Amino acid sequence: MLFHEIYSSYYLAAASILREAVRGRLTGKEMNALVQKHAFGESLLTIPDGLKGGKWRLLHKDFSTPLEEEPSMPLTKLEKRWMKSLLLDPRIQLFRPDMTGLEDVDPLFTPDTVVYYDRYSDGDDYQNPDYIRHFGTILRALRENRNLYISFESRRLAQPKLVVTPQYLEYSEKDDRFRLVAAGRRRRWVINLSRITACEPAYSNETIPLKEAPSRTITFELEDRRNAMERVLLHFSHLEKETKKLDDRRYRVTLKYDSNDETEMVIRILSFGAAIKVTEPESFIALLRERIEKQKQLAVITPETLKGEAKTAGSHFP
Repeated sequence: MLFHEIYSSYYLAAASILREAVRGRLTGKEMNALVQKHAFGESLLTIPDGLKGGKWRLLHKDFSTPLEEEPSMPLTKLEKRWMKSLLLDPRIQLFRPDMTGLEDVDPLFTPDTVVYYDRYSDGDDYQNPDYIRHFGTILRALRENRNLYISFESRRLAQPKLVVTPQYLEYSEKDDRFRLVAAGRRRRWVINLSRITACEPAYSNETIPLKEAPSRTITFELEDRRNAMERVLLHFSHLEKETKKLDDRRYRVTLKYDSNDETEMVIRILSFGAAIKVTEPESFIALLRERIEKQKQLAVITPETLKGEAKTAGSHFP
């Protein structure tokens, strides 16, 4: 096990209780609150009794403790190696994490040893100096609530140049790209960071309100084969959803998504092939069929692939 339970929730709960006891501020109500904050509901039946009773002998009846120093939680060598591995990820490196104390630690694994599935291969270049500089500028603007002057490449507009109020950064696991969601004078902007050609703090810092895009829903039926249910829940974990079990292997899933992300939703739904069948709305089913027709025209695909995608779009081949 990478993390033993005494170094996770249960230990954190017990350590926080003993820390308050050493400071002379612990009460019964405070102890229960700390257990609920750091552990689980059933822990109220074990941790307080373990600390107050004769099992652990760490608390007296008056909530004082024989401990003279506050408890600490030192990291194990394995934990440090795991942390070093995460911090070497080029996406995490964009946030410039503090690696103090890990200088002489060998990583448990390196980014090149990780193999990703169900992801496009033309993701952002996270080691591009311009990309890193733009990302840092956006991050500072978000933290300091500052406007940005941005210029970027667009398929529909010739090198747009505008002042925006950044709202947040989002990451698409499927596309392996970061996007900036920002408010402009006339609309809501969702800009791929890889398309940004210039990014600087703006002179004007008047906040532009964000016009939220309307949300939409999609409903599909799923057959749980080859871990399809687990993959779907993981893939759409960031979306609001409702799941209903129809029988031992079939589920009905309803997802709520941002209307600006509809094209990406079409692509992501099609990636599951015949494992899911979209049942509503008809407008989304029409988009799926349109996408499949474009694939037929632009690429050579096998009958098996076409059959799987047609099922996803709510129709079946004989």
